[in-house]
Order: sequence, then structure tokens, then C-alpha cells
Amino acid sequence: MDYAERLTVPLRWWAQGTMLVASLWLAIVAAVPDHTAWGHAVGAACIALMAALFLSYGRARVGVGAGELRAGKAHVGLQHVGEVVALAPEDVRLMAGRDADARAYLLLRPYLKRAVKVEITDPADPAPYWLLSCRRPDDLVSAVRVGRTGTPAG
Repeated sequence: MDYAERLTVPLRWWAQGTMLVASLWLAIVAAVPDHTAWGHAVGAACIALMAALFLSYGRARVGVGAGELRAGKAHVGLQHVGEVVALAPEDVRLMAGRDADARAYLLLRPYLKRAVKVEITDPADPAPYWLLSCRRPDDLVSAVRVGRTGTPAG
């Protein structure tokens, strides 16, 4: 892989989720003191559910390698990639909102403020572009350009 990144959920989400579950557990134990085992079971189930949701949501990967760009479950050959641009947070907000194309492929995470816009030139692909969240957008742009043309200047 020339570039690989997993869009994992940040630590602050884990901390906030744990505090939410702890608050729920405390409310149940305080409301039904004779049934603390039931409260512990509910708390454990909520922690397990939260962990499963966060791990699933943070499983998405973005990568460039073997002549392909991969984003989540989607992939496209680099020969079908046009212009690739790293976007600032304000541009990401506009491209995901007001200026969005309903046909675009989006792999966005709210905890990642930067993204990359990848133009798709394949006439058989209905998506005009991909909008991909990532932590290192300049590195992703460079990896796509190197993979497509062999030179970083693209």
C-alpha cells in the first residue's frame, strides 16, 4: 500500500460514551436498588453495544495501492481518477452540504474535519466524485498522484 488509513473513532468518543453508559447504569441502580444485578447487566449490555457500534463505525479504511483507490467498500482503478484535491474544513462542509452532488460517493466521519475530493472520470461510474474524510489529506493526494502518474507533482 502506498497510503493506508483506518478512520477510527477518536478517544473522546469512547470517553463520552463510557460516561453516558455510566450515567445510565447509575440511574438504574439508584432507581431500583433491590435489583442491582439487573442494573449491572444493563450497564454491561450498553457498554458492549457501544463498543460494537464504535468499532464498526471506525472500521472504514482509505488506501491507495496496487493501482487502486479504496474507500470503505468502494474501489476504483487509478486510471479512472481525475483531479484530486485536499480540502480545508470549510470546503468539506460546503461540499458535503450546500454544494454536494447527490450522485457523489461520500465516506465522511464527523470527527475528521479535513477531506479529499477525488474526481472520477470513468463514464460507467455514476459518481462524479468521491469525498473522503482522512487525517492526512495531503499524503492521500500525493499517493494517488504517484500511483496514477508516477510523479508527486501530478
